[in-house]
Amino acid sequence: MSRFVDRVTVHVTAGNGGHGCASIHREKFKPLGGPDGGNGGNGGSVILEVDPQAHTLLDFHFRPHLKATNGKPGEGGNREGKSGQDLVLKVPDGTVVLDTHGRLLADLVGAGTTFDAAQGGRGGLGNAALVSKARKAPGFALLGEEGQTRDLVLELKSVADVGLVGFPSAGKSSLVSVLSAAKPKIADYPFTTLAPNLGVVSAGETTFTVADVPGLIPGASTGRGLGLDFLRHLERCAVLVHVVDCATLEPGRDPISDVDALEAELAAYQPALAADTGLGELSSRPRVVVLNKADVPDAEELAEMVRTEFEDRGWPVFVISAVAHTGLRELTFALAKLVDQDRAERGTPVARRPVIRPIAIDESGFEVVADPDQPGGFIVRGPRPERWIKQTQFDNDEAVGYLADRLNRLGVEQELVKQGAQPGCPVTIGDVCFDWEPTLGTIDDVPVTGRGTDIRLERNERVGAAERRRQHDVRRGLASDDDEDDE
Repeated sequence: MSRFVDRVTVHVTAGNGGHGCASIHREKFKPLGGPDGGNGGNGGSVILEVDPQAHTLLDFHFRPHLKATNGKPGEGGNREGKSGQDLVLKVPDGTVVLDTHGRLLADLVGAGTTFDAAQGGRGGLGNAALVSKARKAPGFALLGEEGQTRDLVLELKSVADVGLVGFPSAGKSSLVSVLSAAKPKIADYPFTTLAPNLGVVSAGETTFTVADVPGLIPGASTGRGLGLDFLRHLERCAVLVHVVDCATLEPGRDPISDVDALEAELAAYQPALAADTGLGELSSRPRVVVLNKADVPDAEELAEMVRTEFEDRGWPVFVISAVAHTGLRELTFALAKLVDQDRAERGTPVARRPVIRPIAIDESGFEVVADPDQPGGFIVRGPRPERWIKQTQFDNDEAVGYLADRLNRLGVEQELVKQGAQPGCPVTIGDVCFDWEPTLGTIDDVPVTGRGTDIRLERNERVGAAERRRQHDVRRGLASDDDEDDE
């Protein structure tokens, strides 16, 4: 059976970028072909897109873990890796995107509106893209970045012109069924409606939508009776209609006290998107009072008794019977008039862009702070140093030297000296901790050695071509281990 889901938590993961390729062009009669390693492909992103054909978040309820594809690594011959495919997720109109701390990230209203839920990782550069005046043939490439991983909360807020509010079993679903072609569930027990129902109503040349919000009870603004889940569907409604049960037999209830109780809940509820919808607080929206079930004996008489009370508040009052279909025409055209007035005040709607509130980050900056876990140590924070750490192959001395050059040009070494860092002190960047050596300088100050090596680094575990050749001759019996000692 179909289910209406209006709040889900999804775990989105973008694709990782492909690694760059370290390759040297090899061709007959061209021994110095130069580097030709291609760049890695970018990882695919996860994108939310509003689709008019989507009406619920049910798909995400059963499939909350979503991942885009990874980028392919680069190859020799200057061949770049294929980028990963973006994962486009269709969401209903009116979807709100929040992070796990409740901070609003995007308000998706309007067909085609998109939001980048997770950014794909950038592909690493191949050694052909790392050639410089100092490095003619780099023996390394940059690693691809990991894709962004986020936990997001998706909430659906119904997009309707008119919202029906009232106590359970007040006749809201019955009213929607007779005003429009919607077929909501109707029964003679409270809380029959567990999800909002949308109906399209035509009155002359005006067409508007009506939302049947599940029944509210006192304390709904604090979460009682799932009130918060229901009230958020009223945030985008331009007109609110109180549907009052004039035939209720419950003790202590009457039309005036029912409306006053619901008004208190509407005033207490604080819409999170008041600034984005431009409609203001719920308490300031136009009101219409519908006194329902006038076909029941004594109900019409009670409705006439309380009509004056509501009219004195400046609210239009209509006495109807959803079952007998009486008073519906007047109500329909009155709602159409209010909707037309609201549309005229707000002007012609334009295609909305997503409301995004990114956290300000200085991409070019960094900071050096003392490490609380290691005496005399320091931590370097910043998007660029942390990204460079993830791109470095630490088993390649030349790649480590290239990282040192980048950090030096950024000013990290100068800031460490300013902070009082001593040679050999532990410095942590991202997930990597190393001993700081301030005497590295830059690549322009030292001669360039073989591929994959850097003379500024004491350690060099990479076996050169001459050593590999000598070991091969030893295995074949053409040389002995003593030959190296004799040299």
